[in-house]
Amino acid sequence: MNSLLLMLMDGQFHSGQALGLRLGISRSAVWKKIKSLEAEYGLSIQRISGRGYRLSEPLSLLDPIPLTQTANELGWNFVLHERLNSTNTYCMQLIQQADYVRPQVVMAEWQTAGRGRRGRQWVSPVIAQNLLFSLGLRLQADTRCLTGLSLVVGLAVLATLRYFGLTQAGLKWPNDVYTNNRKISGILLELTGNPTDICHLVIGIGINLNMMPHTQSSIEQPWTSLRYETGQRIDRTALAICLMQNLHHYLAQQAQMGFQGLRHEWEQHHLWQGQRCILSTPNQEISGVALGVNDEGSLRLLVNGQEQSFCAGELSLRLDHDS
Repeated sequence: MNSLLLMLMDGQFHSGQALGLRLGISRSAVWKKIKSLEAEYGLSIQRISGRGYRLSEPLSLLDPIPLTQTANELGWNFVLHERLNSTNTYCMQLIQQADYVRPQVVMAEWQTAGRGRRGRQWVSPVIAQNLLFSLGLRLQADTRCLTGLSLVVGLAVLATLRYFGLTQAGLKWPNDVYTNNRKISGILLELTGNPTDICHLVIGIGINLNMMPHTQSSIEQPWTSLRYETGQRIDRTALAICLMQNLHHYLAQQAQMGFQGLRHEWEQHHLWQGQRCILSTPNQEISGVALGVNDEGSLRLLVNGQEQSFCAGELSLRLDHDS
């Protein structure tokens, strides 16, 4: 971690002279490092004559000690990086190595090339503001656990957000979490390998935690954050621990009961249950009423009086505002 950033992360003012003494550089060199820090990490740093420099927002860095302890208790490996191109990409590289058998958790304070569904970018422009999380699993000739998996992961994310006060959040098929018609979390599953032999699965989760909507204009779709919705700055380490525990619980439930055992719970939290929606496919748009999901996690849609089912794939669902 950048040494100057560590000095400033408390959000308090630090004089250029004091920073220079600790770093062994001149005040003018401190100013240059401040400018570089803003450009490199996407930060806003205030400068006030006679008081010095401070971060406009204090940083909540992830604490690797309790995170590693929690992962070990769950039988998982854990690694934390300051910066990665993508936690999913790095996690996939790890679990494809022959000596990785246990599930692998990867987190980063910042990622520069995060991905969402359908080839979209997952934007996280400022360091240590959101949760960037991947869980990698090796599957041995058994992909039954993939049935409805993104929906099961959504239940784990939702339980975590509700524990931290976001009681009005709900699920959007197939793998987003919304609140007040704005996206707060997305899920991306990536699979490689041979289904009849060994597969490598990575579950990627992005959650907007402390990033404030008025500070970021580079995100094209409506979004929000846990801090904005609750009015409270979020302890990212505590939330990450809660997410790991909820993921472990729901994955165990699915392994025991299959998705059909969690289907009713998912439908209870589906925001658009019973509402008229538009399903966009690569070739057409289909209008119908969302009836819920089937035992495989496919969307059940009432179209012109006939029920039809749709797998996730390259599909997206939105409300029909003309209804």
